[in-house]
Amino acid sequence: MGLAKTEMFTDEQNKISLFAKVFGHPARVAILQHLFNIDSCVCGDLVNQIGLAQPTISQHLKELKQLGLIKGNVEGTSVCYCIDAENWTNMKKIMFQFLDQDITKGNCC
Repeated sequence: MGLAKTEMFTDEQNKISLFAKVFGHPARVAILQHLFNIDSCVCGDLVNQIGLAQPTISQHLKELKQLGLIKGNVEGTSVCYCIDAENWTNMKKIMFQFLDQDITKGNCC
């Protein structure tokens, strides 16, 4: 299978695609919702709350962290995660501009 040619697309198009991908799994959506509800968390809490295995939760946290939507701090033997407010605001701005587009022409079909 060929590689995705992301360099063919604008930075904005690639960002939108990455945001869509991260929201494309219900576990990541559930993790984000949980973090919003409690404003911080340790990984063990997420395992109990979401109901998935710890390695699975860790993989989803890694995806969210790589995209910058969450951040984590080591506290002893645990990692405390929270929403990265600045990156969340930037993501909302980018996605709002994309999703707020209206069809201006008549019916095409």
